[in-house]
Amino acid sequence: MCGIIGIVGTKPVAERLIESLKRLEYRGYDSAGIAAQVNGVLERRRAPGKLRELEAVLAAHPLNATTGIGHTRWATHGAPTEANAHPHIAGRVAVVHNGIIENFAELKAELQAAGRVFESQTDTEVVAHLLDQALSTGLEPLEAFEATLKRLSGAFALCVLISGEDDVILAARNGPPLAVGYGQGEMFIGSDGLALGPFTNRVSYLEDGDHVIATHDRARIFNASGTEVVREIKTVPASAVLMEKGNYRHFMEKEIHDQPEGCQRTIAAYVDTLTGRATIAGVDFSTLERIQIVACGTSYIAGMIGRYLIEQLADLPVDVEIASEFRYRQPALRPGALAIAMSQSGETADTLAAFRHCAAAGMKTAAIVNATESTIAREADVVWPIHCGPEIGVASTKAFTAQVSVMIAIAIAAARDRNRIDAAEEQRLVRVLIEAPRLIAEAINLEGSIKDIAVEIAKARDVLFLGRGPMSALALEGALKLKEISYIHAEGYAAGELKHGPIALVDEATPIIILAPYDSWFEKSASNMSEVMARGGQVVFITDPDGAKHAPAGARVVVTAPASDPLVSALVMSAPIQLLAYHVAVVKGADVDQPRNLAKSVTVE
Repeated sequence: MCGIIGIVGTKPVAERLIESLKRLEYRGYDSAGIAAQVNGVLERRRAPGKLRELEAVLAAHPLNATTGIGHTRWATHGAPTEANAHPHIAGRVAVVHNGIIENFAELKAELQAAGRVFESQTDTEVVAHLLDQALSTGLEPLEAFEATLKRLSGAFALCVLISGEDDVILAARNGPPLAVGYGQGEMFIGSDGLALGPFTNRVSYLEDGDHVIATHDRARIFNASGTEVVREIKTVPASAVLMEKGNYRHFMEKEIHDQPEGCQRTIAAYVDTLTGRATIAGVDFSTLERIQIVACGTSYIAGMIGRYLIEQLADLPVDVEIASEFRYRQPALRPGALAIAMSQSGETADTLAAFRHCAAAGMKTAAIVNATESTIAREADVVWPIHCGPEIGVASTKAFTAQVSVMIAIAIAAARDRNRIDAAEEQRLVRVLIEAPRLIAEAINLEGSIKDIAVEIAKARDVLFLGRGPMSALALEGALKLKEISYIHAEGYAAGELKHGPIALVDEATPIIILAPYDSWFEKSASNMSEVMARGGQVVFITDPDGAKHAPAGARVVVTAPASDPLVSALVMSAPIQLLAYHVAVVKGADVDQPRNLAKSVTVE
């Protein structure tokens, strides 16, 4: 969610903080700010809105310092105003914070009773006052910080400056990720490796409960019990080239076009092209009673597609649940099941909590993540990376198709392990999967015709997406993509549910997007298309060449994607719905990469 950067440096810090915060824009934010030590005194600059607003403030009121902290905030407590923007200052303390302090109301009342005056509506300001109060008792900065941490409940990552301590930054992690970067005579604190990328490739990832005091020449790390520990310093691969948009207008557009290569990279990690075998390490699917998938948003929808394929091919029961609801309903869990957490960032708070709930019940755990150093990845028994590279656009595209690619490989491996397919069929399915990147590329070539459709869809107030089988899950994804970046109300439904309510919404002003490759569900999907058109519905029919031949007459537009095996049709049909959402958002002038109110990595519940 929010982005954090801290620098104990030897060079002017303001521009460097802004440079790092720009790398964290993908997380989503609605205000930003920095604070620095200027001749032993704390100064800060803040602004609501995007980083360009903060840059304008800095241009008018520069900061001349070498040690500082910065933050991009996504509002939780308090509106996105300058007063609520981070950093927050109380006395000698400046703090930036990612997460939620759950007991802030109780602490705030206590501090106000002691005479403390608050300037914001945020939970974060409590931390600044608590730490300043501890310092006023004569405690050294590290001691005061440790005393403050003991008072806090909730999930948080903190980065702190103390006036008069010109070469010191304090930081702590309890839930949301935080990393330490090692430079030459400089130290860095960041939300992730991307934040630290402009400055160093030597990074340590803090564990839950860790806190750190960083100076120019070292970082001392302490665990939850206060014992000084050593966290491995890892060399993070350079990823600058992946952070550039190139010739594309937006990161989302680039990432849609990256999918053939991205899926090829993913698939290569999970199939042996020489033997035609799926290579899913760490799990013998023949011993499993069931699979439990927990995920949120687009990852949840990828899990739904996986459920169709695994149950169909491997005859293995699969449950897919929204992670934010999962543990609160007290699910019946058994050790004989495999729990799979799906999260691009590997830090999604609800998914992590559900994942830990499964682990506590004795279930074997697996993680399907993009970030292999993430919390979920580190805690899992088995990690299956999706290998798609950094995804910057808030609306997931290439991570989604990479997740689905992994699920397809799992379905093939599970079917083999459970003797539901023979070697010849496994080899055939693997060949089908290997061909998917080429078919995705062909589907992306439909962009010209989809741009024309987008002009009309952009005029709509409501849009319905319909599909059957795996396409019903993809209908949910199409609706999600459209609503999150274009702000048009959209709903996805299993087409068989049409007569059970949604058909009441059909009129001449409501576009109906029907996803229907020529598969075993096609005839029923075509029937739904006829029902919609009989009521004046304006149908966009997304199908394949055989489907186009057999489609009922009357669709306003027929989009013909490449023919594909049902095993990979969800991958191939993803590109048209992603491009449709993208171009509708462009027509409407929306902020495609950073849609309002959304964050890339949701690290609080």
